[in-house]
Amino acid sequence: MSEAPQNRIKYFWEDLPVGAVRELGSLTVDRNEALEFAQKYDPQPFHLSEAAAAQSIFGRLSTSGWHTCSMAMGLLVRNFLCEAASLGSPGVEQIKWLKPVYPGDTLTLRQRIVESRPMKSRPDVGLVRTHWEMFNQHGEQVLLMDGYGMFRRRG
Repeated sequence: MSEAPQNRIKYFWEDLPVGAVRELGSLTVDRNEALEFAQKYDPQPFHLSEAAAAQSIFGRLSTSGWHTCSMAMGLLVRNFLCEAASLGSPGVEQIKWLKPVYPGDTLTLRQRIVESRPMKSRPDVGLVRTHWEMFNQHGEQVLLMDGYGMFRRRG
C-alpha cells in the first residue's frame, strides 16, 4: 500500500492521546466468507460443518477467531489507518476470544488508546498501545486485541 499523501492524513501521533476512544464501524459476518476462511486457514470441524459444530461446545457453526481478528483489522484499516500516519506495528501483546462469533452476527469495533510515547530510537515516530474491542449485536465483547502501532509525528 502506498503512503497516504500528507494532505489526506488526519491522524498523527499527537492526535492519539491516552484515553481516546474511537468507534471504527460495524460489519455482519457472512456465512460463506466464514466457511471460505476456515477452509483455507483454520479447518477445524466446528468452523466447517453444522453437524460437527452441533457436537462441539459452540453448538453451531462458529467463525474462526483468526477470521474475527481479520475482520477487526479490515475495519481498523478502512476506518482509521487509511487516514493516519501509520508506520506499521511492532506486534501484539495479547489476543483474547471472549465469546464465539457466529455467521450472521453483527460486530462493532472500538479502539481505546491505553499508552502513548515517543520512540527513543526514532524521535520522529510515536508508539501507541491500543485495545481493540469488538462487540456483537447484543453488546457482548467477543474480542480483545492489545497491541502497538507506530505513527509519524508532526513536524
